[in-house]
Amino acid sequence: MAGVSVEEAFWDWFVQHGDELLNFEIDQERIFDDLAAQMQKVDPHLCFEFGPKEAHREFVISAGGIRDSFPAVVSLSKAAPPLDRWRVTAFRPRRAVFNTIEFRGKEADPRFVEFSLLDNGKIAGIALYIPGYREDDLDFRQIGYLMLDEALGEFDVETQIGLIEMLPSEAERTGRRHPLIELPELFDRLVAQLQGRSGKTQ
Repeated sequence: MAGVSVEEAFWDWFVQHGDELLNFEIDQERIFDDLAAQMQKVDPHLCFEFGPKEAHREFVISAGGIRDSFPAVVSLSKAAPPLDRWRVTAFRPRRAVFNTIEFRGKEADPRFVEFSLLDNGKIAGIALYIPGYREDDLDFRQIGYLMLDEALGEFDVETQIGLIEMLPSEAERTGRRHPLIELPELFDRLVAQLQGRSGKTQ
């Protein structure tokens, strides 16, 4: 339609298919394919997640970890009309409970994942120790990024972290290891310390 932005066109489609989307479990593959196709008209890297079916079902708009697509996430989420049955969230948020991540038939249980924080004096870094990880296995690398998104939220992973190292559990490296469940608290503490140092030097 002339004069209609890609964001407005997406939300028009979303509203028209609201019942199907709210009950996507009935025909999940088709509905998800249709939704992905509509989102890719806005930006080819955009992806989505749904929360559980509650009074308001969460619809998460994600950049898929692609920093260049962050503006598309912001513009699409801001363009959302009032939606009685939905809560629109920009970027994958932090989760209170970390889930086992499955990707292309492989999985990692967060209970057995550890991390070390890296501090170069300017920006936080993370070493992530994943059981079964191999450097040449891109699927496990993607699992690692999805775990970080669950622990810290997609926005912080892309904007507040410098170096990210992924290593097998048996890797030997200096630095104290912690269980993944402790990452949010320790990461936020380190970021605050780094920002404090930066403020003192300005």
